[in-house]
Amino acid sequence: MDALLYFIITVGILVFIHEFGHFAAARLCGIQTDAFAIGFGYRLFGWNKVTGFTFGELPKDTDLQGHTDYKINLLPLGGYVKIAGMVDESMDTDFASKPPQPHEFRSKSTLAKVFVITGGVLMNLLLALAVFWGNNYFEGKTFSKTTTVGYVAEQSLADSLGFQAGDKILAINGKEMKYWEDIRNEVFVAGMGLDLKFDVERNAEKTVITVPRNQVPKDESQGPFLLTENLKPVVSDLLKDAEADKGGIKTGDILLSINDTSIYTVQQTIGMISNAADRDITLKVLRGEKDTLGFTINPGSDGKIGVILGGYIYLGETENITYGFFESVGLGFRDMGNMSALTFIMLKRVITGDVEFKRAFGGPIKIAQFAARSADSGLQSFLMFLGLLSLSLALLNILPFPALDGGHLVMILIEGAMKREIPLKTKIVIQNAGFVLLLVLMAFILYNDILSL
Repeated sequence: MDALLYFIITVGILVFIHEFGHFAAARLCGIQTDAFAIGFGYRLFGWNKVTGFTFGELPKDTDLQGHTDYKINLLPLGGYVKIAGMVDESMDTDFASKPPQPHEFRSKSTLAKVFVITGGVLMNLLLALAVFWGNNYFEGKTFSKTTTVGYVAEQSLADSLGFQAGDKILAINGKEMKYWEDIRNEVFVAGMGLDLKFDVERNAEKTVITVPRNQVPKDESQGPFLLTENLKPVVSDLLKDAEADKGGIKTGDILLSINDTSIYTVQQTIGMISNAADRDITLKVLRGEKDTLGFTINPGSDGKIGVILGGYIYLGETENITYGFFESVGLGFRDMGNMSALTFIMLKRVITGDVEFKRAFGGPIKIAQFAARSADSGLQSFLMFLGLLSLSLALLNILPFPALDGGHLVMILIEGAMKREIPLKTKIVIQNAGFVLLLVLMAFILYNDILSL
């Protein structure tokens, strides 16, 4: 239920921002907008200057007298602005039999048309820039000042590839690694679909570990690939009256060691506790980031103590870099540029077959899952997710594909070059073909979402 709520909030914000861009641009150019809709399908409720606030669909003969009907529709999967005199997804062509009117899209200059059709993308870019600027200005950037592997589980992927605890990662594919965040970015984002060559320092000697692209983890949903030193699991919840609860463990405690053996992963913790069935264990925790406490707990015959572990926390040295107002703006543009470049690199790798389609694209289910996870991590995390999604929406929307803003833009530019309109029937055929392909693509993405559950 939380995931559905956050999906509606996320999509609602992004759609509103995008469609407001089209709406504002159209109004600035003196173009009539007949509808501003969030969602598709049946009109749940809305407001306009003629009928006021009403529920349900408006009668078909309603004359809005040039005013806009602002409405919320049933399916929260997008939205639209109905612009007078424009062939769009509604396929409304009643205007075509009449001469162009001053308030219609088709009567405007090529420059005005370009402004209107790119208004949504521009607003999505502005939202992304605002989020990235705000994150840099108010929060700065925090980096883990280490590139040293802290723990490698036996028979894990990292173990089979030759990594060892204490390995210091110097570079990946020739790029110097300064912080642990650099490593995660190179493995899971920039290096997706590539073989990864790790330059490693071990016992004062340098070695190279190559990870074939088909062995690079898709993400960290099944547990971390490489664990930095000083990373510890956190107690996210407790079973009431279970051994841990009765023994004094609290939610938020950071697990440090079991029987004086340092612990790093959830799997390692579970294994050590289950192997100590019916025997007392000494569990050392960090509470409130300052108090180190020890507890003696007996897992019982089932080898469980009733703790639920969720996520990890880094206890090592960090570096927080803060930025000024204008510097944050520049960094915001740089962040957008980096993410845009990665997006197009990813598209290229999907086309060449280096990256599976389902790894690169997510539909409503994945958006809902990531929205809920980011919201659970706090407002900053949710806003960053919103900014990244807004940037992705802008980039994908401007692609020259029929039914997307980029497809409309191409037709506008062609008409401007020819100094005449493309025949209406041709526009409708192109729009219909693009819309069908888009529906097929969305269905395929949704299918992959369901398979990944």
